[in-house]
Amino acid sequence: MDGRDWLDRLMGTGGDSGLVLTRSRIRAAYAIAVVTDVLQFVLGPFGWAFSDEILDVIALIATTWLLGFHPLLLPTFVLEALPIADMLPTWTGCVALVVSLRRKQPRPPAGTEAKDAATIDVKPTSVT
Repeated sequence: MDGRDWLDRLMGTGGDSGLVLTRSRIRAAYAIAVVTDVLQFVLGPFGWAFSDEILDVIALIATTWLLGFHPLLLPTFVLEALPIADMLPTWTGCVALVVSLRRKQPRPPAGTEAKDAATIDVKPTSVT
């Protein structure tokens, strides 16, 4: 797999990325975000060691897997390290913003090839 293909697949860009933003993916991403925010709100005052950070890593990996990587996920992950900010529903807001931006992204027409892709024409021959 080419490095650029891997990056396109991670970012959710490119015509053949394989990442399709379906309703089930969106619902799962919202569910993960809401559960993470609620757990951080509930567990926050108890001060359990690294519970917030573990939840943030899980939320980052899961939403990236479901929605594709988006640069807005990184500031959300960093913002969660601040003491008061982790009480806000930042993951839910981030997922809502990423989903709305993904829906506004133009899709390449079906059947079009990448401009920098090489085309190789081969004539079939039989060997006797």
